[in-house]
Amino acid sequence: MLRMLAARLGQMVFVLFGISVLVFGVFFATPGADPTARIAGRGASPEVMARVRSAYGFDRPLPVQYARMMEKLFVSRDLTSFVDHGAPVVPEVMAAAPVTLSLVLWASLFWVVFSLAIGIVSAVLRDSWVDRFFMGIGLLGLSMPVFWLGEVVNLVTQSRFHDTWLFSWVPPLGYVPFSESPLGWARALLLPALTLSVAFIGLYARVLRAELLAAMGEDAIRTARAKGAGPARVWLWHGLRLSWLSYVSLFGMDFAQLVGGGALLTEVVFALPGVGRLTYQGLNTLDLPLIMATVMYAAVFVVLANAVIDGVYALLDPRIAEGRHGR
Repeated sequence: MLRMLAARLGQMVFVLFGISVLVFGVFFATPGADPTARIAGRGASPEVMARVRSAYGFDRPLPVQYARMMEKLFVSRDLTSFVDHGAPVVPEVMAAAPVTLSLVLWASLFWVVFSLAIGIVSAVLRDSWVDRFFMGIGLLGLSMPVFWLGEVVNLVTQSRFHDTWLFSWVPPLGYVPFSESPLGWARALLLPALTLSVAFIGLYARVLRAELLAAMGEDAIRTARAKGAGPARVWLWHGLRLSWLSYVSLFGMDFAQLVGGGALLTEVVFALPGVGRLTYQGLNTLDLPLIMATVMYAAVFVVLANAVIDGVYALLDPRIAEGRHGR
């Protein structure tokens, strides 16, 4: 166990190091990315530019600049923005994280519940009109860009039909903290979460249907039927147990990348001040400290998700754990 934890920790450090070096190198290789002019202001004199370059350490070798940035990001945690008048970026990311986490929790609830229902029904009624209808709807959901769907939702609920009885409850765009109003929090996130979940519902339903149908040919299913298990138990217990691995793998990675900022377009469209929107702002202004903080935050989530998925695999399929112990 200790050896496995040490290996995981080593992998995590290596991945974070590689990502941070890549982001840092790409930034300084981008034309016009030198932050000195943006910090000094438009029309600054050469003397001012030189002072800014010296004060921020831009006159030092890139490895030294990288080491200083990592120290300020992970040790002293006082890394400041190059654009927003020296505002600390770590508190910005920490303030944005609950917004993104709330959005993704809502969305994942929707896509898990709906995809399970659709995937199971489609598998049980395979090749029927119900199956074709659900798979067609799923494919349509996969085909709709989330930013387009979000704009359509806003057009309908915030503009055209906002004053009707159907959408009069929809609040203005933005975020309401849970501590301020639990009901306002839920109302503000309901439509963004539904919008974000649409594509995932279609994808997960199709994956689950395929896995369930493949599982029906397994020896375990034939044995369960021979022992007198009814259709409901065969599909909902034995079938799902044999179909979970792909579903759980997809869920873990998608959840991690969304919490890490992958919900960027949804946050921008619905004016949610989350990590994705923060990343978008950093990219627009080429603010390296902000970009670095959000990217490293996302990388930590993805690496942790990989470790959690491995643990869940061992719980769902003991053969995986036995294979590891055997090695």
